[in-house]
Amino acid sequence: MTGFEIGGASAADMELIRRWADEEGWNPGDSDRFAFAVADPAGFLVGRIGGEPVACISAVRYGSAFGFIGFYIARPAFRGRGYGMRLWQAGMERLDGRLVGLDGVVDQQDNYRKSGFRPAWNNVRHEGVPQPNGSRGGAAGSEVVDAASLPFGLLAAYDRRFFPASRDAFLSAWTGLPGRTALAAVRDGRIEGLGVIRPCSGASRIGPLYASTPAVAAALLHRLAEHTPDGVVAVDVPDANPAATALLAGLGLAPSFEAARMYTGPAPEVELAGLYGVTSLELG
Repeated sequence: MTGFEIGGASAADMELIRRWADEEGWNPGDSDRFAFAVADPAGFLVGRIGGEPVACISAVRYGSAFGFIGFYIARPAFRGRGYGMRLWQAGMERLDGRLVGLDGVVDQQDNYRKSGFRPAWNNVRHEGVPQPNGSRGGAAGSEVVDAASLPFGLLAAYDRRFFPASRDAFLSAWTGLPGRTALAAVRDGRIEGLGVIRPCSGASRIGPLYASTPAVAAALLHRLAEHTPDGVVAVDVPDANPAATALLAGLGLAPSFEAARMYTGPAPEVELAGLYGVTSLELG
């Protein structure tokens, strides 16, 4: 451990972390880091040896009672030496006293259990070109509009139904960054669905995807897919919502990746029936 130092991530480090995640096959969004930094600027840690970054983790605080762990990566040449564990401990110390969540890849889930995390559901990435099903334009009287045309307070209140803490600054950046598209389904002045698509090195990622019904979710997904170069999208679908799994499978999207949503205590109450795709496996 001699010479191993832990500190906050710089702007350059945030891009480096994105590249590491891409190399792990996680397909992060090209501009996610800008919204991540807004969520909690001090929530990203890097471990260095002789000034060289060798490991990273995010430990983001939401409000006063919730936190989320992500980007837990040690470079292959530095694994098995305890550096990752040191960084893990630093991240968890930063979230001490909070309910903590994470999305654990399959080969790390036993280690997370040893640290007190328990599975709540699996987020299964479904990927492909959505096939037509008649819901491309709208559904059940809802109108699909640019989310930026709605009062932000409505968007923030709607997001809060599906996430256990307020995250207004993050949501504003996440929905408004250049290069991505945010669409909402609206009926009689009420939001009935929200979806955001962002470019990645692989399939364009959709998240969040919230909807009052499968038809609304399908309408949003088809409209979002129009904003990709090739129509290929990926959605991280909670298997705790069987209707979401059935919808994505029915649209021809196939499972390609899986991570377990885990918490250090009882899973927070959110509207799982309307959660068709989680926002981010790194920040929840």
